[in-house]
Amino acid sequence: MKIKDLIDEAESLPVEERALMVDSLLRSLNPPDAGVDRKWAEVSRKRLEEIRSGTVEAIPSEQVFERIWSRFER
Repeated sequence: MKIKDLIDEAESLPVEERALMVDSLLRSLNPPDAGVDRKWAEVSRKRLEEIRSGTVEAIPSEQVFERIWSRFER
């Protein structure tokens, strides 16, 4: 089967099956790493604790993106 035929067939699948196919293909390119996932979970827990305790203040996403976009407008 040629790649074009494969893509055409995949595009004709229901959205749930296409999502499953995309997920599977992406995982084959970048397999999950339990060690990395564990470290991200640790960082996430630490950040959440900092926000809840008031050690750091959360910045609304709108404000963050405004700052980022303003750097590109220069």
